[in-house]
Amino acid sequence: MSATGDWRPGASRERLVARARMLAQVRAFFAGRGVLEVDTPLIVNAPVSDVHIHSARVELTPEGGGAAAPFFLHTSPEYAMKRLLAAGAGDIYQVCHVARALESGRVHNPEFTLLEWYRVGFSLGQLMDEVEALTGELLGERRLPGPAERLSYREVFLRELALDPFEAATEALALAAAPLGLHAAAPLGRDGYLELLMGALIGPRLGRERLTFIHGYPASQAALARLDPADPRAAQRFELYARGIELANGFHELAAAAEQRRRFEADNAARRRAGLPVYALDERLLAALESGLPDCSGVALGLDRLLMLATGAGSIEEVMAFPTSRA
Repeated sequence: MSATGDWRPGASRERLVARARMLAQVRAFFAGRGVLEVDTPLIVNAPVSDVHIHSARVELTPEGGGAAAPFFLHTSPEYAMKRLLAAGAGDIYQVCHVARALESGRVHNPEFTLLEWYRVGFSLGQLMDEVEALTGELLGERRLPGPAERLSYREVFLRELALDPFEAATEALALAAAPLGLHAAAPLGRDGYLELLMGALIGPRLGRERLTFIHGYPASQAALARLDPADPRAAQRFELYARGIELANGFHELAAAAEQRRRFEADNAARRRAGLPVYALDERLLAALESGLPDCSGVALGLDRLLMLATGAGSIEEVMAFPTSRA
């Protein structure tokens, strides 16, 4: 379609109104709980190291030309918000646009709206309670009956695939993924198969009757979460599903700088093996952790996906003024 033929917004005025109402509800919810709204940079010096998240690079060319320093659009405000936490900001939240390269589809757009918040002194269970309360309020008439279902990662694999994700052989995981009809050029590896099974087979079945939290992800997928002291094979991390769509990802936040550095370095090693770009670590974040991150739990929630569910939209483009394809 020509540029002159696709100037109209993807969202109807009714859905634009619904977006504005949802943003107002979010701010009222956190104002009522004494959580401070913050605003951190879109352009950052250090991208995330996660192998599965691809950062968009930008170049800020100096006036008059010359070498451009590499910068990136943030994929989450997490690193900056943790620096605020370490500086004593207390309970905080943020609504912002983020960018993730190579993500496009019915529930994906390279640029989307993220709600991220951190609660000092909250356990993962307390944060799930708050996520459930906010999600129910924002879904309004389309809310799912409560209370939410809470299952461990191991429980849901056993229920849906009769596989123990901590004990099953990689070959068994590959066999379970065979119905997807994917023929990888090389084996995906244990985590690759687990993520494929969760994303393509298990996730779409979750949250059909009520909100579903999955917690206790494998330690190898801990990212920035603490490990469970009762079972070091599992991370203190959860995801929220509603009507088969992943809405949120929460952590009991890792505060140990040395362990976080080790994980970042392991990510970069995995990126090298995969032929992906490798970048310098975010030393400012690591310094903040070294100075002392308060005990806290945090979560990121995709507002566009939640708006899809709240309005009955069939795709994420229907709730955005201008999706990337016609930005």
